[in-house]
Amino acid sequence: MLDIHKQLEWLMSGTDDVVSPALLKDKLERSAREGRPLTVKLGVDPTAPDIHLGHTVVIEKLRQFQELGHRVVFLIGDMTGRIGDPTDRAATRKQLGADEVKAFAATYIDQARKILDADRLILRYNSEWLEPMQLADTIQLMGQITVARLLERDDFHHRFTEHVPIHFHELLYPLMQGYDSVALEADVELGGTDQRFNIMTARQIQEAYGLEPEVGVFLPILEGTDGVRRMGKSLGNYVGISEAPEEMYGKIMSIPDTLISRWAMLLLGEDRGAWDERVQTQNPRDVKADLALRLVARFWGDAPANDAQASFNRRFREHQVPDDMPLVAILQDPWKTSAIECVAWMPDVPSKQEARRLLQQGAVFIDGIRVAVTDTVEVRAGSWLRIGRRRYYRLTV
Repeated sequence: MLDIHKQLEWLMSGTDDVVSPALLKDKLERSAREGRPLTVKLGVDPTAPDIHLGHTVVIEKLRQFQELGHRVVFLIGDMTGRIGDPTDRAATRKQLGADEVKAFAATYIDQARKILDADRLILRYNSEWLEPMQLADTIQLMGQITVARLLERDDFHHRFTEHVPIHFHELLYPLMQGYDSVALEADVELGGTDQRFNIMTARQIQEAYGLEPEVGVFLPILEGTDGVRRMGKSLGNYVGISEAPEEMYGKIMSIPDTLISRWAMLLLGEDRGAWDERVQTQNPRDVKADLALRLVARFWGDAPANDAQASFNRRFREHQVPDDMPLVAILQDPWKTSAIECVAWMPDVPSKQEARRLLQQGAVFIDGIRVAVTDTVEVRAGSWLRIGRRRYYRLTV
């Protein structure tokens, strides 16, 4: 067991903010003194079937608490998920049915076990305490926060001023998430920086119910493969942790060099300065290959990771694909279309007629494979296209 100062240093590393470090130190000291592990909560709403690397930034921090012997609760928001977190939403989310939430929750749990110690993981569902609540209980909960306070949050404030409807069930969301912390008697809650309002509300609600407020640990939002926007499935810039090793490896190799050190820090817990130095003194492509290999191995094991790297090298390096090829944005990721349509999308192919001619000549390759004029192709961010001997394009979203 590390001493308290080293625990604190480790747990705060890579975070964007902690509210508050002094309270976390007090809780850690009390935990050691009383021999009682802290209850550390991570709530997830299963509103989609896949966990991507962006989600794992928070889950990796949860694993650190688990390694220090604390009581880690992976909370499935099967009730809150039916509302949908309004955070960063410009309109009301579509409400999911109970069966959809249940199916998504099963995949979330299976994927989370790739990162967390399944034997020591505590799984809870917030329907356990939210579903049995009586109207009197709900009224008591609603009395702990004002409408004015709820409308302070940026998304609600923007929608209110723009006259975009805010449905009443959305206002209940942060209250329900806060009550989760009451029911679990959480000492610590983890979330991305976008969860600040919800977690700060949970602290307020805990105090209203006579509990010591939890510590809020906020993790940075991971940029997606495009290097600009937050990683998200709807944006097509994500890397799913259940994707095939070759697919995962190829997507990671498509990220901009500027993201290598940040991803190493947030996803592998590595020292960013050391990786910055590697990027500056070595070929960034080789450093990125090391990152991709280690991340694939993290979720699939060494042998599949090595196979994925070898496959990538056969497809890309042996074809001497240039590093500085121009980027061409595609319509969606993945994009399934005709070979003619795909080639005609390239900036210096003037027409579909010219695309057909190039394909008939056998001059077009996608990811190193020759494409015929009658083919249907499926390309994605990170794929590359070659026309003739010298024209290369890297596809992005």
